Parts: sequence; C-alpha cells; structure tokens
Amino acid sequence: MPSKSTRAIPLISFIFFFTLSYNLSREYLSVKEVFPPPQSLKPSTLLTPNPNRPPDLEPIPPAPHNSNPPNYAVIQERNQHPYDNRLFPHDHHHHLANLSTNSISILLPDWEVLFIASPETSVSGDVNLCLFEFNKTSPAKFAGVLPSTNQKTFLCVLPNRVRMFRPMLMPILIESVPSEFHLSGNELLRWSYLVCESLSTENDVVLFAKGLNNRQGINRSPSEFNCIFGDNESNAVRTAVTSSSQEVFRCLHPEPTALTSVTTKISLEIRSDQQKKFVVPSVAYYNGRPQRAIEKSERKSLLCACTMVYNVAKVLKEWVVYHFRIGVEKFILYDNGGDDELERIVDELSREGYDVKSRYWPWAKMQEAGFSHCAVQNKDSCSWMMFVDVDEFLFSPAWLNSDSPSNGMLKSLLPSPGKPNGPNKSRIGQVSIKCLEFGPSNQTAHPKNGVTQGYTCRRKVDQRHKSIVLLEAMDITLLNVIHHFVLKEGYRSKYLGLSRAVVNHYKYQAWPEFKTKFRRRVSAYVVDWKDAVNPRSQDRTPGLGFSPVEPKGWAQMFCEVEDKRLKELAVRWFGIETSSGYHLPWE
Repeated sequence: MPSKSTRAIPLISFIFFFTLSYNLSREYLSVKEVFPPPQSLKPSTLLTPNPNRPPDLEPIPPAPHNSNPPNYAVIQERNQHPYDNRLFPHDHHHHLANLSTNSISILLPDWEVLFIASPETSVSGDVNLCLFEFNKTSPAKFAGVLPSTNQKTFLCVLPNRVRMFRPMLMPILIESVPSEFHLSGNELLRWSYLVCESLSTENDVVLFAKGLNNRQGINRSPSEFNCIFGDNESNAVRTAVTSSSQEVFRCLHPEPTALTSVTTKISLEIRSDQQKKFVVPSVAYYNGRPQRAIEKSERKSLLCACTMVYNVAKVLKEWVVYHFRIGVEKFILYDNGGDDELERIVDELSREGYDVKSRYWPWAKMQEAGFSHCAVQNKDSCSWMMFVDVDEFLFSPAWLNSDSPSNGMLKSLLPSPGKPNGPNKSRIGQVSIKCLEFGPSNQTAHPKNGVTQGYTCRRKVDQRHKSIVLLEAMDITLLNVIHHFVLKEGYRSKYLGLSRAVVNHYKYQAWPEFKTKFRRRVSAYVVDWKDAVNPRSQDRTPGLGFSPVEPKGWAQMFCEVEDKRLKELAVRWFGIETSSGYHLPWE
C-alpha cells in the first residue's frame, strides 16, 4: 500500500501545474517584460514583431493585447467589468474621450504610478490613497504641479497583486478604503511611449516624446509624423513635423481659426506605409501661439545655469552661492521628482536675493529633452546657458591669486560679442571645459562644510567635458548629448585647456550619497546601473557591479592626485573666521 507521502506527490504536482497555468492565463509578466532593457542593447534576434504596433517601430513595452490597436490620442476606455475583460481580452471597446474631463495615470520605472489630476478637479488635501483593482491601495504622496497645465500630481506604488494582471488600470484617489469597489475604465499609460510636454515658440511647436527615436544617433524622418491637435481623431487638426531628433520634435502651428478651444490636446501621429495611422499617448497640451511682447520687461541675463536635480538639496546652496559670486545670474532647476527639501532651499535662496527657480519635470530618463526644453524656454531671458550638475563646480587656476570672487570671472571665459572670430568667419557658440573627477577622499558621510571642502583627492586624467552654450547658436533640432549641444551653421565650439578652466566634478562621493545613483540614470540613452549590460560603458564606475553594494576600500578609491585648490580658494573667498575655525555661508 502506498505511503501517505507517495500519495501526496500527484496532489502536489496538480496544485503546482494548476497554479502555473492560472498565472499564465492571467498574463503574468515580470518587471523585465514590462520595462525591458533598451532595444539598442538587446540582440536583434530577441526583437519579436507585434502586429498590433506601428510597423518599423521598436517594441514598446508592453503592447496592449487587443486585436485592434487602440487610439491613444486621449484615452483608452473599457465599459466592461475588469474580470470580464480578462476572460475576453479581445472584446474591448475603444473610443476617444475628452481628456480634460479625466485624470490620467502613467506607469513609471520601479512600479511607481504618476497620477495626474484633471485640471477641472479640485483635489482635497485629505486625499492619501491610490485605489487600484481588487480593492488594493497604496499611499498617494503629493509629487508636484505640472507647470504647463497647473495639474497636481501624486506618486503611488503599484501593489504586488495588481502587477500580475494585464491590462493594468489607472487608479483613483480616495481618502479611505471602501468596503468594495469595482474599478474599470482606463489602462495605465507607459512612461516609455508618451508625449510628455509641449512648448510653443513664435514660429513653431516643440514636442517632447519618448519611444520614437530609441537609438542614439538614429532619428526617424520628420515625414513619418504629423502633429495632431484635438481630442477627436476624425476632426483633429494636423500640421507637418519639421524636425525629429532624439526625444524632441518640432512642427508648425495650426491656423489660428482651426481650433475652437484655447487649450487643446496635442500629440504625434505616426504615418505608416500601410496607410494606417497611430497616435502616440499624450499628456501634453497646446496653448496657442505666444503673443509677441511689444517691449521686453525683463532684462536679458548674460549667463544662466540649468541643471537636472534629484535629491540634491544638501548641495544646492553651496553650488548656487559659489557660481553666483563668479558670474551666474540666474539658476533654473529641473526637479526630477525628488523627495528632499528642495522647495525649502529654493525659497530660502530666493529670500536671500538669488534668482533661483525650479520646474517640476517628472519624466523618467529624459535629461537631454529637459536640457532642450530649458534652452528653448529661456532663450529670450538668457544669452548663454551653463549646463552643469550640482556636484560640478567650474574653476580657473587663474583665480588662485584673487582675494575675492567677481561676477566677471566666468564671463571672462566667454568670447566677446559681435564679429566672427574663427575660420570661415564662424562665431564661437559654445565653450567646453574639461572635467576632473574627485573621489570619496576618505569621507564616509556628506561633508558638513560642503563638497568643495570634503572631497580633495581626484583621478589624474581629465574625463569628458561640460559646456556653456550661446542659446541663439543652437541647431534647430536642439540635439545634445548632455555634455554639449549641436550648433547651427556659422557657429563653432571652443575647448578650453586645463590651465584656463576646469570643472571639479565631485562624482564619487561618500558611499551613502553615491549609492543613490543606482536609482536610475537620467539620460535617455545611458543604461541604468542595475541592468547587467554595457559593463565597459564610460558612464559606469570602475570596480562597481550591478547592485548598490559598497566595494571594499571605497573611501580610498579614485585618489591619484591631492587637489585642494578650490577648497582653499573657497575658504579665502567665503570663509568667516570664528572661535572654532572658518564658517562657510552654505553650512
């Protein structure tokens, strides 16, 4: 007679295969399938054509499982109960709806959901939960306000149970958990295939979108797209796209009488050889052609600084005070969704007389697009724009003999305005400065008196460069690779030697500070450090693996040259002598 354990084997096997079949029938997917590695890094044999997608586009994670592709110009709706739709996934009803009457949610990396409240909706201060399918909730944290539409946004985490099913539906904001609620309606948009922002100039419209030009250096032709204005595809207004580069697209304004609404939805329409058209999901709005000011009320600054920030409040004051005193007049910060005290520090600096403004920019891996947006947005208020990070400090060895800083120091590195000053009568439109990378310098925590004081040991050889750009010299494509912009014809770049100027890049900081870089790389074309691809990339850190584990001897790494020049200069310029030593204004 078989033993109990022997009789239990078939039962256990049945339960195992039943559970496996159940999960597969529910379209269970891993996070890698939802957000696969960048396509340029995957073998071509892994690319599987999807008949529900526009032809020739690279796979967009994940494609909805529908026999007919939905039109994402505004929204995708389902009228049936979510359980019924999983049993009959092809029986969805898709139609266009007015986005202005709905809230929208976007699935970001790391299973975060960005909830964008409707402009017409008054969100209560008591809202504190996102409600998903199956009555699953997660805390909703206020994230910021989108400047272009004045919409409030909230961040919440997609519950584990909800991650297992497709399609994933947009949540709603609630104050308390209901006893039972059947969520139905709209599918979550994906951060990796989206028109995020639009910006109007006097001559055209600039759109910022992900998922169309996925490979660095390879851009689809503008003729493959239209700009589409309106909420209804059948009577929407279309204009020609004139430029397609990275995540930036430019198109013509519609005729003033073509649109009936002051604020209109805008997106990109993909034109295929099969005469089919696909509209990219969008959360962007068109606000019309800007009115040309008869008289400029704001004085144009000669030199401004723009950067992307994420949880850098503890360094920001040191960076602003230092660069303001050597010539930067205005600071523009693109907040990539941090949760530190950035707003408080910005307000404090503003009260002290510094011209510092932050702009909420929650879009993942869109640093290049953010810089392009900053350049266009501030072209009328700034002549030159310095693109450096808040852990980078520009310094000239010629300043070592100066007893005090001067607002003409940085400007002395720029060319004199006016006449052409190069071959073929070209003008200098960009000044590029090499970077010196500093290591942890035996620090185990953030230096209380600032990065210029705590990090004094660096690598010997310079690495890469950063640039100051004449905004009127930028190419119409706004193409940039973070370190520099492409210039239009008639302009050239000038590279300064190390004896003229350097950027002190406090890159490899104390481990508790440095490991936050594992969260996500902000560049569109730089792979995240957690992904086990491109191990020899120059963006990666030598000796570091694919997980945020402190390497042995980290505090002493990257120390080849002791360099205290900027440390001593900052103390001389800014130090206030006290009984306990020097005190610096950013402490």
